[in-house]
This record gives sequence, C-alpha cells and structure tokens, in this order.
Amino acid sequence: MQRPLVLLDSIALVNASHAGTVIVSGSHGGLSASHFVTAQTHKPFAVAYNDAGGGKDDAGRVALRELQAVGVLAILYAHTSARIGEAQDGLDNGVVNGLNALAQAQGLQLGMRVSDAVRHLTESANGRARS
Repeated sequence: MQRPLVLLDSIALVNASHAGTVIVSGSHGGLSASHFVTAQTHKPFAVAYNDAGGGKDDAGRVALRELQAVGVLAILYAHTSARIGEAQDGLDNGVVNGLNALAQAQGLQLGMRVSDAVRHLTESANGRARS
C-alpha cells in the first residue's frame, strides 16, 4: 500500500482531501498548529512539523501529544536542519528530533532524515490510516 505524500508550507491548509496521507508541514509543532489537524473529521495518517526551536515550556513540541491523542503519527524535525515555513526544505533536509508513540511503533527513529521517515511511511503497509 502506498500512502500519498503532501507538502504544506502551512498546516492551516490541511483539509479533508488529506485524509490518510503523510504530510510534511513547514509549520511549527505548537498547539495552534496541531489544532488544524485534530479538528479534521478525516485525519491524515502522519504529520511532520518543524520544532521551531522548542520555545518556552517546549511549546513547539506540543503536536506530539495532541496528535497522539487523536491517533495521528507526529514527527518533529529540528529547526536547525530545515527552514520554518518551507515544507520542501523540511522534506529535503529535516532531521527527526521528536516522535510520538504511534510514529515510534511504525519503526521511525530519532536522528533519521525526514525523507527516510516519509519514504518508510508512504511505502510501508505496516500501519493503517486512522480517521
């Protein structure tokens, strides 16, 4: 099974057509950004966010918890590895520095390249989309 890959510079552009897809977003992984995904009735399979440097109280990493709660794999990539707001740069150069338990269960690991994580998720038939 092959899952579609979607690049969104802003996660605010997520919509019902992205159900079951793997999204690489240029957005930060904060609460407001995670709400664009959690509000969807039919959710993407996985979303990668820029960690935005963590921020106060690790605010840039909240998506890990928020997406886990609704059954969506969440990946963070280091702000030092890819530009915030540019999904293509996140895909091409991002280095994973955060994963929720669902992403770990799919075999993703800290330190891997976002492109490798996405390849694994789009080509793997191990997991089923959660909507």
